[in-house]
Amino acid sequence: MNNIFQTLVYQREKKKDTVLATIIWDDGSAPRGKGSQMLVGTEGLLAGTIGGGAVELKSIRLSQELLASGGSGFIREFRLSRDGELGMACGGDVTVLFSPARLDDARWDETAAEVLRRYRLGKQNLDRRIIDNEQFWKLRHWEQMDKAGEGGRREDIRPASGWLVNCILSKHADAMDCYPEPTVLPREPNDRREAEELSRILPVILKNNRFKKAYSQAWWNKLKSGCAVYGVFWDGDKLHGLGDVSIRSMDVLNLFWEPGVQDIQESESFFCTELVPNRRLEREYPQLEGKLGRSGVQVSRYLYDDKVDTSEQSLVVDWYYHTEQEGRQVLQYCKFVGEEVLYATENDPEMAERGWYDHGKYPFVFDVLFPEEGTPGGYGYVDLCKSAQKQIDLMNQAILKNTLAAATPRFFIRSDGAVNENEYADWTRPFVHTNGNLGADSIAPIRVPSLDSVYVAVLQNKIAEMKETAGNRDVMSGGTAGGVTAATAIAALQEAGGKLSRNMIDDGYEAFSQVLTLCIELVRQFYDMPRQFRLLGKNGGQFAMFDNRGLQPRPLLTGGYRVPEFDLEVTAQDETPYQTMEYNQLALQLFQMGFFRSDMAEQALRCLELMQFRNKETLTEVIRQGQKETEQKEWLTASLRQAVALLDKAQGTHLSETLEQELRQRDSGSGKTDRRVNGAVERQRQATRQAVRPR
Repeated sequence: MNNIFQTLVYQREKKKDTVLATIIWDDGSAPRGKGSQMLVGTEGLLAGTIGGGAVELKSIRLSQELLASGGSGFIREFRLSRDGELGMACGGDVTVLFSPARLDDARWDETAAEVLRRYRLGKQNLDRRIIDNEQFWKLRHWEQMDKAGEGGRREDIRPASGWLVNCILSKHADAMDCYPEPTVLPREPNDRREAEELSRILPVILKNNRFKKAYSQAWWNKLKSGCAVYGVFWDGDKLHGLGDVSIRSMDVLNLFWEPGVQDIQESESFFCTELVPNRRLEREYPQLEGKLGRSGVQVSRYLYDDKVDTSEQSLVVDWYYHTEQEGRQVLQYCKFVGEEVLYATENDPEMAERGWYDHGKYPFVFDVLFPEEGTPGGYGYVDLCKSAQKQIDLMNQAILKNTLAAATPRFFIRSDGAVNENEYADWTRPFVHTNGNLGADSIAPIRVPSLDSVYVAVLQNKIAEMKETAGNRDVMSGGTAGGVTAATAIAALQEAGGKLSRNMIDDGYEAFSQVLTLCIELVRQFYDMPRQFRLLGKNGGQFAMFDNRGLQPRPLLTGGYRVPEFDLEVTAQDETPYQTMEYNQLALQLFQMGFFRSDMAEQALRCLELMQFRNKETLTEVIRQGQKETEQKEWLTASLRQAVALLDKAQGTHLSETLEQELRQRDSGSGKTDRRVNGAVERQRQATRQAVRPR
């Protein structure tokens, strides 16, 4: 591919047009398979091949005729049999796409390989920082400190405390406690049904993609390196060839974008790379057989304990870029390895004008912890805390060295020379020869000074500094600080410590919404036939049919079309223990204030309108239900009074007095059970039936 692209660039500099001939389909025995390409100029073949022989010769002539005529591209089928137009004996068929690459085609200003190299250079600092942070996460940061000249003597003890790791573990637990749950909201009243259907099937799509695992991995990446990336693709091989949405957590080290952009959608191109074993590539793409060899590709990677051999692997590149088609931006896609194009939308007649995805966006969502100017990436807790972690470990090293020195008796022994440095540095040797003055003795103990208390205090301060930076206070893990024991005070400290986590989680919900938006767009494009979903949650066990007909553009009475669009509301699937405690406490306070009294229902509802908290709708419904039951009881009581009054008038009885007495007793004993009231009403009914019984 590089030879073809480089030749294209050279021809453009020479102001010469070219034609790119690509085999887009092959069947049976053919010299070359699908994806093979060659570049043709007015003088003939310039680069590449589609198999040689009669097919290639005929294709060269057709390409030259296309250049001479100035026409547009076309597709030509060749039958490779004796009775075919070429008179060949191969017995197969090939279909070739002829695409003109004219001087005004700005896409060839730079080759894909050159663009990727430029992007890789612009991302080197970020890659190094990510790899460095990973070493801190694995408690292997002494190796990084050695490279920076901060590690000291390699023979010394090298403690690696887990304070930084503990901070990350705590934040990850907070995030997973608030795993997101989506609700799709319509922007137009006519789209309410489609929104409800999407709200039911999106959780199923997420579950089928094991999204909770991807969400967890994304949070690990965010906390360590400051940036996580989701890939949202259409996988045509899923569901036995029916196809479905595929959501994956991506490795930032394998992604490349234009240096200096804040949003990847503004990047000229976007690359996703992967090292793939040659055997697998040759199995999936037979045209690569015998072309791969030992690559020796060098890529940015995490540092492992064992060396990874990449000699039998090749770098496969997914290249995303945009073109203009009739005034609209179209997402194009090209997959290549080395000089071989495996697939390109511009070489696919069905996809060249439409593009890879209808939404026209790069199918990647960046989820950043702490934003950084000039890059879609960010920085995480390792970046904030690794300086304190290094200082803590260096001080722990000094403390341990002092403790070991004090616990191991050692002595100076006079000799002809000065102090033997090698002996003194070796903690396993109890005797150190020296020419120093030991007085009348020939042997003297080596005295180790005690460690100053200030040193330990500094260590504790650095640990407290790291906890405070990460918002990882003791109360968040169940401890108490500074003798604080009052429940309200502890709750206040927990609330303060949880603010940072809530802000991070809310930012993560925004990225989650972008992921779901891309999912909806893929559903709109590819769910062109009904498919069945087994629902989750409250509707678990039920089944629903869904297709994308309701998501397609709808004609307007005034002309034109309207595309149904939706908003997303994201809430935590499960409440945290602190939130549950908070809601319980609020409910108790509202009960004590009389919110649940029937005679206070109207005032309570008006007060709730001014309040804002989660699950307010549930509480409002409870009060309204109580209000409705009270109104029903009052209506029944009034009806009973009216009936008894008519009966007294007709029969000359005095049941009204008895009824009123019972009602007064009920009202005065409001703390008693409703059983008494119901009993009184039942007795009145019996008395009424007795009074009206025929004599």
